[in-house]
Amino acid sequence: MPAYHSSWNDDTQGSREVGNLALLPFSSRIRGAAPSPADATQPDIIDEALALFRPNSLFRNFEIHGSADRVLIYLILFIGDCLGKIAQARSWAAQDALKHLTTHALGHFSLPGEPGFPMNQVFQGPAPGDRVGSDALRAYLVHARQETVARLVEQHVYNPADASTAGGAKASKWWMAFQKRRFMGKQLGS
Repeated sequence: MPAYHSSWNDDTQGSREVGNLALLPFSSRIRGAAPSPADATQPDIIDEALALFRPNSLFRNFEIHGSADRVLIYLILFIGDCLGKIAQARSWAAQDALKHLTTHALGHFSLPGEPGFPMNQVFQGPAPGDRVGSDALRAYLVHARQETVARLVEQHVYNPADASTAGGAKASKWWMAFQKRRFMGKQLGS
């Protein structure tokens, strides 16, 4: 059974591409560098990453079909990193997790193509060659990381509608069970 790929691979024609990643639109409550989607009611790349995190984390191989798959890989690895941070601090409530993970999302990280990035072999291709491209990619990824944290904490891991989270006080065991799974055997380590 093959891994699940991004449905955005076909829709990247109108998106800017920097360093082999498509700067895809997504809806956000946070002001940032990502373009706004044409239809905010449709699932975006972050919704797709959250939906595909658990099934894709079972795969060690992933064939990249386009630049949207690279964004999907990055977000899945970031979600795994966030779950690891939640597991390390077992006493976090939803607000504490949101605060700490937002700080983590804003922290320094290496971009694809830079020497410190752990997945350069997967993201083969040109690094963002100039300062403008690097800044645009960093701003986009920071915005995507912030929105991913907000949706992960509020809608999935600490979802108050989920009976297993006891009103949002504890992390969902159905999400935390995947904290040690490494998609493609890799982790961001950021």
